[in-house]
Amino acid sequence: MADDLLGAQWRKSTRSGDNNGNCVEVADNIPGLVAVRDSKDPAGPALTFSPTAWTTFVQSTKNER
Repeated sequence: MADDLLGAQWRKSTRSGDNNGNCVEVADNIPGLVAVRDSKDPAGPALTFSPTAWTTFVQSTKNER
């Protein structure tokens, strides 16, 4: 799995603000994969999702506002 993330370009949400590093980072530049990690532990584990699953998750959180 780690080899799958070698070219990952990690980014934080523009809505994260400055909350002392307490946020997640997302890499969605790898075909067929979206990865999520803790910004405080960039060398730690990452969760991976299919692009469809990630889109479903993001849309459902937007709908819950």
